[in-house]
Amino acid sequence: MVIRRVGVLSLGKVLGVLYALLGLIVGALFAIVSLLGAAVGVANSQSSDAFAGLLFGVGSVIFLPIFYGILGFVFGLIGALLYNGIARLIGGVEIELEETRHASSSHYS
Repeated sequence: MVIRRVGVLSLGKVLGVLYALLGLIVGALFAIVSLLGAAVGVANSQSSDAFAGLLFGVGSVIFLPIFYGILGFVFGLIGALLYNGIARLIGGVEIELEETRHASSSHYS
């Protein structure tokens, strides 16, 4: 079995969502670090720095998933277009599948 073509928009959407989830995780980590920095700023009575850190943390949870999602979508489109062009020239990726039968997986029949 050979994958001759990849759906460009399909891959773009899948990678867009995947990268948005990754951006959410990275944004949450940024938010945690920023909150810790804000707590340190409050402890050192630098309230303006603490507010900036808090704002940066909240912003990263909103901005990074959107940014990563857009990048994932665009690079998914580019990757699918490149794959389709190369597969047309030299052939697609060959995969080998094996059918297995399980007693509990009767819904695949």
